[in-house]
Amino acid sequence: MPARIACAAALCALAIPAPLPADEGMWLFNALPAERLKARHGFAPSAEWTNRVMRSACRLSSGGSGSFISPDGLVLTNHHVGASVLLKLSTPERNLLKEGFVARTRAEELACPDLEIIALAQIEDVTARVNAAVPAGADAAAAFEARRTAIARIEQESQDATGMKSEVVMLYRGGLYHLYRYARYDEVTLVMAPEEAIAFFGGDRDNFEFPRFDLDICIFRVRKDGVPARIEHYLPIRRAPLAEGELVFVAGHPGSTQRLFTLDHMRFLRDVEMPFRLTELNRREVAMQQFSMRTAENARVARDDLFGVQNSRKAIRGILSGLLDPPVLAAKAAGEAALRARVAADPALGASLDDWDAIARGLEALRGFYGEYQALETGLAFWSRLYGHALTLVRLAAEKEKPNEERLPGYRESDMPTLELKLYSPAPISPALEQAKLAHSLAVFATAFGGEHPLVRTVLAGKSPEARAAELARGTALGGAGARREIAAGGGAAIKASADPMIVLARTVDPYARAVRKRYEDLYQSVERESYGRIASALFAIHGTSVYPDATYTLRLAYGTVKGTTDLGMPVPFATTIGGAFERSDAAGGRDPYELPPRWLAARGRLALQTPFNFICTADIIGGNSGSPVLDRDANVVGVIFDGNLDSLIWDIVYVEDPGRAVAVAAPAILEALAKVYGADALLRELAPGMR
Repeated sequence: MPARIACAAALCALAIPAPLPADEGMWLFNALPAERLKARHGFAPSAEWTNRVMRSACRLSSGGSGSFISPDGLVLTNHHVGASVLLKLSTPERNLLKEGFVARTRAEELACPDLEIIALAQIEDVTARVNAAVPAGADAAAAFEARRTAIARIEQESQDATGMKSEVVMLYRGGLYHLYRYARYDEVTLVMAPEEAIAFFGGDRDNFEFPRFDLDICIFRVRKDGVPARIEHYLPIRRAPLAEGELVFVAGHPGSTQRLFTLDHMRFLRDVEMPFRLTELNRREVAMQQFSMRTAENARVARDDLFGVQNSRKAIRGILSGLLDPPVLAAKAAGEAALRARVAADPALGASLDDWDAIARGLEALRGFYGEYQALETGLAFWSRLYGHALTLVRLAAEKEKPNEERLPGYRESDMPTLELKLYSPAPISPALEQAKLAHSLAVFATAFGGEHPLVRTVLAGKSPEARAAELARGTALGGAGARREIAAGGGAAIKASADPMIVLARTVDPYARAVRKRYEDLYQSVERESYGRIASALFAIHGTSVYPDATYTLRLAYGTVKGTTDLGMPVPFATTIGGAFERSDAAGGRDPYELPPRWLAARGRLALQTPFNFICTADIIGGNSGSPVLDRDANVVGVIFDGNLDSLIWDIVYVEDPGRAVAVAAPAILEALAKVYGADALLRELAPGMR
């Protein structure tokens, strides 16, 4: 991608006072670049506009973004964000992923077993309080613990005082700490989902490509005490199509970027982390494909895992490709050299060259046990929902015996509603799928550590990975929510007495996992946080908040314009049409992955075929933005983000406008399909009062 050479300006902007190129940026809602927007696009968001958009955007626990689109709690997101929920609501006889779903009345909506939706309501800067908790002269590990304790106290105090879900978010890799308070909804119903054949039209073949023809949407409703929740802030849907060059905004929750990483950290991504992750994703893809080929039921229950693996594999491959492109790291090196020179010349900037050296030493230490950390603490060796539940139960019992402020993140009192919603979910768990996934991961674990490793021998208990996986998956009672609830109620005594094989496994592995987690925190994470925090201080001193923080899966605002792109030197228009989907299907003989659902074929004569279907824009997005609303200047929904093209995959590490693009479903296509394919009259009537 020759356009990557343009990233030099983006990277050097972190070191010397210079404007960011094009429409780059994932901006905090309390630090929007109003002057830059005004100068570039003639628009400055008002306080009312900003508050309404912030309060209307939401995040789904299934892994993506969304938005409120009616005062009665309708939430618009992606089909692939809701796919795990659709799978949980499906049976062998009623496959909602394949068949789709439309509730004709509110009474027909389906209760979602463990879906949580949160919406940001308030932001408070608590940086001073978090940093004040660190004793003078504390080393990195002690400072890390002091901040973690302070964060736990702040979150609990906030939740007790407001009743709102409260989370302290680290920004600029330790430069700032903001307290986010959320409205939380755990009563959610499914309202509408199209068939997977049109939601993922083109399949993996077209993933991260454009042109696209996907109705990648899903509509839920949040409720309170069984009735639709009353939503004060929501976003109307715009009927009129977009014009090329039109300014648009994306309000969503980008997952994680690494744009502020040091050069050494970028090299670690290139040489260690990304190859490691890609290797495992390739293995998992093969494992899930083989499992899926055995029976139709296997294919159904494995669909969400396979899609997730394939999607991640393509994304990681794109990031690694960027890291292997010499101009990318050359530009990073130039930008970092300029910043280091400024820091060396001015101690008042708050950082020193030792901070870069400390990060490098931490990464070198991490390199020595990275595989062990991934296997034991992140669960690479135990790819299983049942094992995840077992480990949660083991740790929950242990952590509840500690003072709240000393518990691991995720186990504090403020975390309990979310933890319990997931832990006690009645969603079905497939023993066959669990066995296949666990057999795969145990084999990877044994291969990586060696068959004679003491922990491998203990975990396998004298059996092959396949036999041990069968014993664990078929022998545990944790597939039932009632059993999980009973063990949790018994606390530490129940965990100690349990003979459930999955509990015994988690109980055995947890001390090893905690030990490697402690090494990770002491040798790497604490050092990284302290050093990056000081480097961030230097960036603030030079740029203020004109440099946006790396993404943290919290709410951000991006902006850009509706704009076509190029592919192999040929122009690609900014939008496709509904008619184009039929043409693509006809050209492929209606065969998978271009097979249109029967409802679409039957509606062909009724549809306005020139209706815009998907479009592209320059807004700065990454994974996590899936389901984000695309808005016009008046905060009307004009589309829903569902993908980026291949050239956008590098955006995790650096934003390059051309030829990268964000890909969205156009609002006119959503309305046209609801009316003429799905006959969703009640849904359209609910949306009509706010339509523009």
